Parts: sequence; C-alpha cells; structure tokens
Amino acid sequence: MPQPSHISRRRVLGATGVAGLLVSASAAGLVSAPRAAAADDTGAGVSADAYDTLLQRAEELITGGQFNAADPDFAAAVDRLDTTAAELWSTMDRSAGRTFLWPDMAPVTDPDMFGQSYPRLATLAAAWKVPGTSLSGREDVAQAVVAGLRFLYDRAFNPTATRTGNWWFWEIGAPRGLLDTCVLMRTKLPAADLSAYLATVAKWCPNPDRRVSYDAVETGANRSDKSVIVALHGLLARDAAKVAQGRDGLSDLAGSGANSVFTYVTSGDGFYADGSFIQHNYVAYTGAYGQVMLSGLAYILALLAGSQWAVTDPDVTVVHDAVERSFSPFVFEGLMMDSQSGRAVSRWRTPDSDRGARVISGVLLLAQTAPAAYAARWRALAKGWIQRNKLTPYLADASIPQVARARAVLDNGAIVPTAPLTGAFAFAGMDRMVHRRPTWALSLGMSSARVSAYECGNFENKHGWYQGDGVTYLYTSGDLGQFGDSFWATVDPYRLPGTTVDTRTRAKIGDANGTKTFQPANLTAGGATLGGRFGAAAMKLVADGSTLQAKKVWFTLDDAVIALGADITSTDGRTIETIVENRNLHISGTNALTVDGAVQPGTQGWTKTFTGSRWAHLNGTGGYVFLGGASVRALRHERTGTWAAINTGKDTGGTDDPVTRRYLTLWLDHGASPAAAGYSYALLPGASAAQTSQWAASQPVRIVANKKEVQAIEAPGHGLLAAHFWHPGAADGLTSSAPATVLVRKHSAGISVAVAETSRAYETVRIKLPYAATRVVSADATVTVTPGSRAVVTVRTGGSRGRTHVAELA
Repeated sequence: MPQPSHISRRRVLGATGVAGLLVSASAAGLVSAPRAAAADDTGAGVSADAYDTLLQRAEELITGGQFNAADPDFAAAVDRLDTTAAELWSTMDRSAGRTFLWPDMAPVTDPDMFGQSYPRLATLAAAWKVPGTSLSGREDVAQAVVAGLRFLYDRAFNPTATRTGNWWFWEIGAPRGLLDTCVLMRTKLPAADLSAYLATVAKWCPNPDRRVSYDAVETGANRSDKSVIVALHGLLARDAAKVAQGRDGLSDLAGSGANSVFTYVTSGDGFYADGSFIQHNYVAYTGAYGQVMLSGLAYILALLAGSQWAVTDPDVTVVHDAVERSFSPFVFEGLMMDSQSGRAVSRWRTPDSDRGARVISGVLLLAQTAPAAYAARWRALAKGWIQRNKLTPYLADASIPQVARARAVLDNGAIVPTAPLTGAFAFAGMDRMVHRRPTWALSLGMSSARVSAYECGNFENKHGWYQGDGVTYLYTSGDLGQFGDSFWATVDPYRLPGTTVDTRTRAKIGDANGTKTFQPANLTAGGATLGGRFGAAAMKLVADGSTLQAKKVWFTLDDAVIALGADITSTDGRTIETIVENRNLHISGTNALTVDGAVQPGTQGWTKTFTGSRWAHLNGTGGYVFLGGASVRALRHERTGTWAAINTGKDTGGTDDPVTRRYLTLWLDHGASPAAAGYSYALLPGASAAQTSQWAASQPVRIVANKKEVQAIEAPGHGLLAAHFWHPGAADGLTSSAPATVLVRKHSAGISVAVAETSRAYETVRIKLPYAATRVVSADATVTVTPGSRAVVTVRTGGSRGRTHVAELA
C-alpha cells in the first residue's frame, strides 16, 4: 500500500540548532593533543540543571523553541510538520491487538521497519510539542507515542534481540530516532520505560568507537553519528561519563586519536588536507556521508557548547576549514553536485537540491559555535546559495529551526551574499576536479585503483556502472533542475556525458544486502590547477568487464572545456561510443539544436548522423565544437523509467510510477573493436549559437598532440600550454621525464608552472620548459628550478599523493 508522505530528516531529525541559545566556545587554554577527560566527566559537581539545560536545548534543536507563528515562513514550516504528522496520526494503528504501528512498516521485527518507525514517532512527538499543529499538547497523542515506544521495545528493538539485516538500523538509525523521541517525550515517559530504552541503546551503540554487529572501528560520518547518540544517551541517563564519552568519541580518545574526525587522513575515511572526503574507504562522498558528518558535528558542537562537556579539541578547525575547502566547491547555487554523492543519487527523495539544503543547514548551525571570522564567511556563503536557488527555494522545505537560522541571515542587511565561486579545483584524494565560472560549473567524476568508479548495494544504484568513468557533470544557472529532475531515473545509463563506453548490455548491480564498490585497475586519475584559474585532468580508462581502454584528458579554461581522447582500443567486437552530451530537457523541452548553422528538427525520435561536423549548439545549454571535424550522431527522444528500477532500498527505494523526460544526446561512434581511435571536442557552456560558430571558425585553442604518448593543447590568448604526458616525451617544446600533468602559462609578469603526478608511481618529474627564465620568484618546497634559455623544473612528486606543485619564474 502507499507509504504515508513522510517528513524528511532535514525537517525534523536534521532540523538541528536553535538561534540565540548558544555561545561560541573559547579557544583559550586548548591543548595540542586530543582532549583528555576532565574531572567533572565522572559526574562530580554536575548539577541537575546542567542536564536539564542541555536536554531542553536538544528539544529546541528539533522544535525550534519560540518563534513568531504569525510570520509566513514559520507558519508554513508549522503547516508542513502538521500535514505530515496528521497523516501519520491518521494511519497509525493504535488498537490493542496491533502487530505494527503503520501498515507499511510491517513486519515490525524487521530492522528497516522498526528503524523507520522510530523517526515517525519522533515526528508525532515534535508535532505534539510545537504550538499550532493539530496534535499540539494533546494527551492522546502523547500517550500514543509513549505506547508506541513501548510496543517497539516489546516486539523488536531491545537488548535481547538478535540482529538481522542492515547493521545501520540497529546501531545508528533506530537509536537516534528512539533518543530524539525520548528527548521530546521525557516528561511523559515512565522512568522504567526510559531505563529500558537506554539499556537498549547501551547494547547496540555502547560507544562511538566500535561496531557491535561485527568487528570494525568506526570512522567518518558513522563515528560522528554514534558520538551524538552516546552524548544524548548520557544526558537522558544523567550520566556525565557517558556524555563525555560521546564528546571524546569525536577525537577518538579511546584510540589515542587514530580515528579522530578532526584529523586529516591520507587514506580511508574522512577529510583530506586537499578538501577531499572519502567514506567506505574508496568513495568520493562529500555530498552524502560528508554532509551527514557535517550535520552531526554541527549538532553535537551546538548541543554541548558552553557546558562542562563542550568540545575543546584544538583540531576542530579541520571541520571549520572543510566548509570552504570541501563543501563550497561542490555546492552550485544551493545544489550539491551528484559527482559527490555515490549511491545516494539513486534516492528519489533526496535530489541534489535536498542534499545542498542539508549542507546549508549544517553550515548555518556550525556557524553558531564557530569563531566569528569563520561564521561571518559561512553566513555570506549560505545567503548567496539560498538567494540564487529560485527553482527549489530553501525555505520551501525548511523546518522551524532551519527557518530561524536562515531568516537571521536573509534579514540581516549587513551580511552581503558571497558571489558565485569561480576557479579550478583539484581533489587528488578522491579523483575529482571542479571548474567553476560565474554562471556554470563542471565537475569531473573519475576513478582509479584508489577511488571507486561506483558504489552500489542495499538495493541502491543498480545502474551506476559508468558514474566514475569520466562523467562531465555540467551545471548551469539557467537549468538548476538538470540532475535533480528525475535524471537518474530516466537517463540512458549507458550514455552518461563525457564517458567512453562499451555498448554491451549490463546486469543490474547492488541488488542485495550490503554495499560494494568497483575499483578499476588504472593508476592515473586526477589533475592539476594553475593559479586557481586553469585546470587539466587525466584518466586512464580500464573498463569493467571489457577489453576497452582509453586515455582521456580535459583542459578547463575561462569559457571552454577541451576534451581529448586517444588510444581508444577494444577487441570484443562491440561498438565503442564517446558521449559528448546527454542533456535532460525535462518534461516538454523543445530546446533547438543547431548543427553547422542549420536548425535541426524538434520532433521526438529524430536522429541523424552528421559527417564532418564542425560545431553544434543546444539552446539553453551551450555549444560544442568538434576540433578538426567529426562524424557526430544526434538523437532527440523521450525516455520513460522508474525510480524503483534503480533503487528498492528499504528506506530509500523509489516507486514504480513511470517518469518520462526528454533528452538530446550527442555522441561519437568509434565503431566495433576500434584500434587507437580518438576524439577532440570543446564544451562551451552558456555560449550562443553565434558565439559557438565564431569559436569554431577562430579556433582559439590548438590541439598540440592527441596520441597515446601525450595529449596537449595551446591557448595562445591565455599564454597557456597544457599537457598530460602518459610517457616521457615532448609536446611543442615542453618535455617531461615521466608521466605527469603539466600547465605552463607565459604572461607579462613571468612564467607560471603547475605539475601533478597523478599515477603516484614516480618519485621525481623533470620538466623542461620551452621558455627562458632567469630567476625563481616563488616555488613549493618540492620544486627546484634551473634557470636558463630553456628552464628546467624538477619536482619531487614522491609521497605527494597526486597534488599540484607550483612555481613562479621570471
């Protein structure tokens, strides 16, 4: 039967924070080691008021505390809560002989069923607490929630239960929903009931450090989630040591800091110094687990601020710096880019707009306990993100406390919204590159033996085969719904833009319990940036289950992205394609396609092959220039799919309702079993047809080389020469002693050089420039320069994990 419309964690359980209650933690007296337990962590000298104060704060982090009910934004938030809670109330089985709380949450003994029932009880409890809802203050509602907790304890979730299914529901999902409900209902809960529930949490989440279900040390987002649970347990139990254990779990005091969430990691889960975020050992996950970790940390910092349990780890700046280093580059006009969200892209309830809104909520809550300089910058960032997203307005789905924090920023004229981020950003720790301009952004989804091509599992992301094969995620300010408007349910998963693919039929993946990743065999993936303005990225494609291999490189400029492919080889007898574009035109889009000056038909099902085409233009997106001409295939068609086809997860699965969207696809056909095939084209986001035609005619970018040894371009207008060397070699006078990505720019002040060794297999790279240099203006400690008529730049790349090394010469 249909599931009742639910309230998202963003509205209730994710609705953390309360304006005006928190004080900034002082940095005075901090020590450099992970925080040690204080004397009062044992409970000595802790007054009852200390627990009551923080429990009240925990309640208000959910409900928002006092607010102006007459204000339209707050009234709308109350109405959203009321609508969802009223539906849950009307469908809740409150009979004496019940076997479930909701008919779609049966059998209640299944962990995904009781795991999802607890947040529903928390929603009812929130509606009971919040003034203005139809359930507010009603005794029958309070007693129904209390009885519901007891029902779940008796039937399913208790200390003697035997674990089945997904461990997450037992150790994180159910405990958090249970404790949030207990916080809200604490004045109504019998002491014996509360004691029983806390004993249950103690069994399944006894500490933040280790997993109960099987032997594993908790890391990243899972550690922060468990730290919150343990701290809430301590407050409800009035156990000072337990609260301290939750706080100290963040710093991994029990493990001497080895898995502290406030430490930069160099492998595995957590934040990297270059801004990368990894979870599940190999997955680029800033937009999902990274967001969860941000929200969890913001919550516990806010909850404990100003108390004897306040977080005082001096390395908390790691999460502070992550807002601008890890999150901001991937938030485009309030959307969190899909390249960062792993299997979560298959979840129909949480598109990029929802994930972006959660980041905004986490940032604004974190600002309440951060040093003033950080907080001021973040509020300006958030204001810009909120104001520029007109398609999915933040306030339209915000909870009461989220409305409070957002309105405090939006109504403050002294806060000037930050302009859209621009520049080139490389994230060596997760094989990602982002190039941003004022009205568009491109994110590259790459993979290697270090970073997974995709994650699937728990019945999610069943068609994710090519998500890390060089996907070019193009975001434009005029089409914020490109990926959020049912893209993953309807797109041809064999034709993701930017990829080179074998056209073989693939079997579904991840259609079982447990998660898994695919690690390709290639070592090279990543890139370099120059001056924060230009970028170059490379990936050796070693296809999954196919003999297909290819060398793919992208160069990012002010107004263009140049894509080169070389040495495309396969021996399986199947057709190999490179997908230039596969654009979502939404439900009824008729965006004109112009090819070499001629407007093409707009009818659905139209297809054509253009021989020797020089350029194409798609209205609303931009231009495509085929450097040197190419045989280009085009297709305009409607595609119908369902979210259930790609996700039937227990708490994330989609419906079988058919969804139809229109697409315009451009691709290059390399034929069956190509030998050393290639391609070269330019993306011109936001360009008009006239601008595209002019770019194609003027050729402001020259292809210097596109072969298996080296791929390189020159952009004379920028003074830029950029190359990726697959082997030692030369390109237009630029030479490299080893595989490397190199950007060189000659300008009025001198010469700028950037080098990255993205295979991580070479200790030293020696670059000979085609230019003279007489002195070093500045250089990284890893770089030495020999001036001369052809200056030589030697880079110690060993141990640098693919990062960019730079030098300025004159």
